[in-house]
Amino acid sequence: MATVKDKLIGHVQTSQKGSPRNKITIVGVGAVGMACAISVLMKDLADEVALVDVMEDKLKGEMMDLQHGSLFLHTSKIVSGKDYSVTAGSKLVVVTAGARQQEGESRLNLVQRNVNIFKHIIPDIVKHSADCIILVVSNPVDILTYVAWKLSGLPMHRVIGSGCNLDSARFRYLMGERLGIHSSSCHAWVIGEHGDSSVPVWSGMNVAGVSLKEIHPEIGTDHDKENWKKVHKDVVDSAYEVIKLKGYTSWAIGMSVADLGETIMKNLCKVHPISTMVKEFYGITNEVFLSLPCVIDNHGISNVVKMVLKPDEEKQLQQSATTLWEIQKDLKF
Repeated sequence: MATVKDKLIGHVQTSQKGSPRNKITIVGVGAVGMACAISVLMKDLADEVALVDVMEDKLKGEMMDLQHGSLFLHTSKIVSGKDYSVTAGSKLVVVTAGARQQEGESRLNLVQRNVNIFKHIIPDIVKHSADCIILVVSNPVDILTYVAWKLSGLPMHRVIGSGCNLDSARFRYLMGERLGIHSSSCHAWVIGEHGDSSVPVWSGMNVAGVSLKEIHPEIGTDHDKENWKKVHKDVVDSAYEVIKLKGYTSWAIGMSVADLGETIMKNLCKVHPISTMVKEFYGITNEVFLSLPCVIDNHGISNVVKMVLKPDEEKQLQQSATTLWEIQKDLKF
């Protein structure tokens, strides 16, 4: 007996399902993972999105919830699974899985717990998507990007940490609030560790090419009567404050990840402050990952912009590298 589908559709040729061209996988369906998922979907970055987690009921529920909104999306396929075979053929894999940062807990205290989790995640990602780019979001992101690089065997330009992309966005937002100017017209960079030892590049702050350092030489120093140094302090404290108020951070990092995803999937060659190998940059001698301005395309990181840092900024970056190395050198993985 002919089905409704048979009566409705006349076949021109045998249907052959092709593999997705722009598949994005998100590992971890917690608050951050789902914020990344919805941000990616709203930007129409993929023709297939895969979700992976160990919590099968929540995983299936999140998948169904997104699928039910398919009418409002332009992503043809949303899948999920506990087995990493569901991720096969991914162009970009976003890793958000890991132990959550607790109120008052530094990102660095999370490290060994999350290293152990990565031992089970990273090899399975590469097994099913050998040509993918891995974007690490889990904290402490700089150390875990290094761990992902080591465990994956991928070239370093294809293992990226979300790093200071969000820190810089927060910095530009707060800068804009002070100046009464939209953050997109406020240009400033936070580099180094995504965390307490991050480095604000005061010498590079500008609006329409006008250097704030030139018109206010004391900006960012202890002698600054306007106390711009507090802007960076607020950036460092912002995650802790949001966690204190709502229990976790999610939306801003989700949008930040989608911003990076857009640059990768659309081959935009934009510059982002993201975590990469910094050995031999600025006098750093250890194999650590920190944020520097990087040119990103659909192959990963293509170039690193050589910022002209002031001596004190370079020293802070070196200290940031030392801070991470002291923890990283004792990792067991």
